[in-house]
Amino acid sequence: MYQRIRELREAHHLTKKAVAEILHISVSTYANYEAGKVRLRALVIARLADLYDTSVDYLLERTDDPSPARYK
Repeated sequence: MYQRIRELREAHHLTKKAVAEILHISVSTYANYEAGKVRLRALVIARLADLYDTSVDYLLERTDDPSPARYK
C-alpha cells in the first residue's frame, strides 16, 4: 500500500509537502506514511483515494484496477 501511494503521488507530479498540505498533516507524518513507518488511518486513505480519483481498494492493494469505485 505504501509503495502505491508514493507511485500515485509521483504520477500526479506532487511533492510530499503538497500532499501533506492537502491532507492537513505535517510533511514528516506523510513521509512516514510513504515509508510504512506509520499506519494509515481510514480517513487518510479515503482522502488519498479522493485526491487521486481511485478506490480505497486500490490503495489497500485489494485490486489492481485503479478506477474509482462507482456506486449505484
